[in-house]
Amino acid sequence: MFLCLLIICLGGSAVMGGVYLITYEPIAAAQAAKVNQALSQVLPEFDNMPVELAYDLEIDGRKVTVYPATRDSVFAGAAIEAVTTKGFGGPIKVMVGFLPDGTIFNTAILSHAETPGLGDKMDPRKSDFSLQFNGKNPKTFRLAVKKDGGQVDAITAATISSRAFCDVVDLAYKAFIQLIQKGSEQ
Repeated sequence: MFLCLLIICLGGSAVMGGVYLITYEPIAAAQAAKVNQALSQVLPEFDNMPVELAYDLEIDGRKVTVYPATRDSVFAGAAIEAVTTKGFGGPIKVMVGFLPDGTIFNTAILSHAETPGLGDKMDPRKSDFSLQFNGKNPKTFRLAVKKDGGQVDAITAATISSRAFCDVVDLAYKAFIQLIQKGSEQ
């Protein structure tokens, strides 16, 4: 009985390891394509490869990824990939693109598990909620829902999701400020 169980476990492990090896590269390629698509959506025109220049920062104990973009060797903006765990359905991963002055160029939802028909309306394909951030500079635009004294119109019946989206955009802005401060020190 022991030998039979050992063979079954080894066989199952070998099959799982083989599937992992077969699927690793396609999954990595799909994730890279998703990031590249998001970069093209959230950044103004650029001629470098932001993915190759990407680096991680820690802001308020949370990790963000910074993708600096240039055009003709001049800083054109940056995309910040950030995650919040304050969503109603779990983590929300968003990429936020900033112009050099800190104005939000655009946002892209990378992943979420919000309630269909309610919290998932943060996706620009389902409502205009995320579009209200475009062209706003968090220096003068308070990134909080109106119910909390901010300037963001919340999604009806999805205040938690709206707050979480504001939180992740605010986190991205803090990372952008740190990026700008680091750049001005050099």
